[in-house]
Amino acid sequence: MKTDVGKTIHADPASPPEADAELVSLYQAHKKIYPRSVSGLFSQWRWGMVFLTQLVFYGLPWLEWGQRQMVLFDLGVRRFYIFGLVLYPQDFIYLTGMLVVAALSLFLFTAVAGRLWCGYACPQTVYTEIFLWIERKLEGDRSAQMRRDAQALSLDKAWRKGAKHLAWLAVAAWTGFTFVGYFTPIRSLGMEFLQGDVGAWGIFWTGFYGFATYGNAGFMREQVCKYMCPYARFQSAMFDKDTLIVTYDTQRGEPRGARSRKADPAALNLGACTDCSLCVQVCPTGIDIRKGLQYECIGCGACADVCDTVMDKMGYARGLVKYTTENAMKNQWTTAQTLRHVLRPRILIYTSILLGIVIAMGVSLALRTPFKVNVVRDRGVMSRIVSGGKIENVYQLQVMNATESTQRYRITAAGLPGLVVASDNVTTVESTQANRLAVRVQAPYDAAPPGSHAIQFEIESLDSPGHLSEKSIFMVPR
Repeated sequence: MKTDVGKTIHADPASPPEADAELVSLYQAHKKIYPRSVSGLFSQWRWGMVFLTQLVFYGLPWLEWGQRQMVLFDLGVRRFYIFGLVLYPQDFIYLTGMLVVAALSLFLFTAVAGRLWCGYACPQTVYTEIFLWIERKLEGDRSAQMRRDAQALSLDKAWRKGAKHLAWLAVAAWTGFTFVGYFTPIRSLGMEFLQGDVGAWGIFWTGFYGFATYGNAGFMREQVCKYMCPYARFQSAMFDKDTLIVTYDTQRGEPRGARSRKADPAALNLGACTDCSLCVQVCPTGIDIRKGLQYECIGCGACADVCDTVMDKMGYARGLVKYTTENAMKNQWTTAQTLRHVLRPRILIYTSILLGIVIAMGVSLALRTPFKVNVVRDRGVMSRIVSGGKIENVYQLQVMNATESTQRYRITAAGLPGLVVASDNVTTVESTQANRLAVRVQAPYDAAPPGSHAIQFEIESLDSPGHLSEKSIFMVPR
């Protein structure tokens, strides 16, 4: 008896038929995919995005803004530096807004043109492309790699494999170091590594992200996209029949079959597809685009590039595999008609919401007061009567300067008759720093009846425009 996984089980002739056991494998054995190199329009776009994303990723932490790193999420001092912005934990709303903008952008791009993020900008795709390039340079193209892997270990195979893994490790280590450099000043981190004085956490996180890059891009590759990435599972919910996707023209391509260049496909009752299987060989996830839309497809367009080269050689029109929509393929629309249907209500709604959030964030940042103040009544000091018959409360104020220059702030209090700040009411705060100070506030004895009374602190910047009002309470003893 043969099972569906190709394993033969010999049943005992003496046993009854119902006692026959059937072995069913729940896991498919992994087969290494050897993507063939390809050139074309989509390949050029893909490599352009590789260069752009890595230029930004590797270069940005080394740039300076004034006397600091241009982009730094400094968790140690709880400040995020993004170009000219200095964000504190109290500014978490802006970070949330950035994440919302990123998510809506992903929804918008997916609804318009499928998995653009996956095919061109996702770190998994980008680093897999880099690692594949290194592999081809050291081991040759697809056929050479397959032959070498099937051979026994030799000196040539050993040095090529070893050199490849060393190059992979170098790229992965630099990637891990750069990633950590966004959370720790990268120049200081580099000096610590050179001097052998880096801390345990720095070594751990650099190694962790480096190892993740090495493993995901070097070994797991398409398995991350197919089995680990949740986006592959729910992206179909964002598609509709007017979404631009990589599509095989079944009407034009079928029935497929091999033929010579001079043969007339109509006379042979064949479609335009020569059944060369090159579209499968170039696919980084190993799927056959001729079987229709599949969740494993990352929309990289490699199959469209290689199919166009085959069509050119055969003298056929390009576009057997192309970016188009299901409705356009079914109704044979022109490019102009297809693009008009792409701008459907769903896209306009996504765009309007996205623009609204971006504009709101921009206006909020432009009107943002460049300092923060926290007011806490000092519970260690009771409300008391001081000389002159006045009632005094003590408060702890934390003034945070979110600008790139030293600022002076004046503190006043209001809310009760005769309420004044009895201590020094002017404080100086260094750039991007915070000062905590004790503030004594006094009121006449008969200013209010016993109990708690609402007051507010007015904090004004003396060196730049800015004013804040913070609420608190003033206790009058019985």
